[in-house]
Amino acid sequence: MSAGSDTMNAEAPRAIRPERTRADRVYRGVAIAAGLVTLVVLFLIGLFLFLRAIPAWRDNGWRFFTTSTWNPDSPTAGYHSGVLGLLLGTIQIALIALVIAVPIAILTALFLTEYVPGRMRRPLTSVLDLLAAVPSLIYGIWGFFFLQPHLIGVSTWLANNLGFIPLFSTPDGPFFAASPFIAGVLVALMLMPTATSVMREVFSQAPQGEKEAALALGGSRWRMIRKVVLPFGRGGIVGGSMLALGRALGESISVAIIISAVFKFNPYMLNTGGNSIGAHIANRFGDAQPAHGLPALMAAGLVLFVLTLIVNTVASLIVRRSRSGSGVEI
Repeated sequence: MSAGSDTMNAEAPRAIRPERTRADRVYRGVAIAAGLVTLVVLFLIGLFLFLRAIPAWRDNGWRFFTTSTWNPDSPTAGYHSGVLGLLLGTIQIALIALVIAVPIAILTALFLTEYVPGRMRRPLTSVLDLLAAVPSLIYGIWGFFFLQPHLIGVSTWLANNLGFIPLFSTPDGPFFAASPFIAGVLVALMLMPTATSVMREVFSQAPQGEKEAALALGGSRWRMIRKVVLPFGRGGIVGGSMLALGRALGESISVAIIISAVFKFNPYMLNTGGNSIGAHIANRFGDAQPAHGLPALMAAGLVLFVLTLIVNTVASLIVRRSRSGSGVEI
């Protein structure tokens, strides 16, 4: 009878406690608190920039977004300043960097996950992570003394052979140093390690069974990558690209070292002259006057802050609709 009772007790379903344990409640509380702290800090940063920028809104009004002059400390110019040229220059440099960095990052991530032998994968991944940790100041100095002289030759070749395309034309003459193109290439080199790390991590999680099935059905390695790995890693590609774009928009020191600062937008990326909001703030923050110059810089920083938030929000929506693993087909 005792043995039968033991058997019945062993076969009886285990009672599930619906209430959360103390550890679950603590973890949930810590996670919620961390998320709220992040939102509060983000809100306080935006509020601080807005309040400090009020004198600039008072001096310029909506002209701050529609003009490209910068005289916030000049009473004869009416303390007038405008961020349009800086905003367009920021987007220009970021797009140049993104066009160069994203394809190379995708190919590098695929190389590390699908082609590199196992014994070499970890050292190469460590080197890639170390490149992402190099300060932007070091990149800027290296770009100014080493990269720029080599890219001037590339700019000359592009102007001579593709000058019929307005993007590569040089109406101001063959002046190629300190151009948006050189700044964009330098920023692209800074973005590639970060974007590659994100994409590599996602590509490495592609289902091994589906990859082997694609190869067993007679597909080449490239066809397997195109039909299994890339669709699976779509969210990682978008996430890595948007993360790179967010960093490119906010890059300051390296761009300030490379580019020749002008306040009007330069649509010819090979010609000398350009600027970005981050580089402009880095150049002007030390000598800005508290009454008008500093609020104008705060207003420019607020524009960059809102632009970055918009980019990250759009990226979140895109990633949510293109989760890794969707659309995989053999």
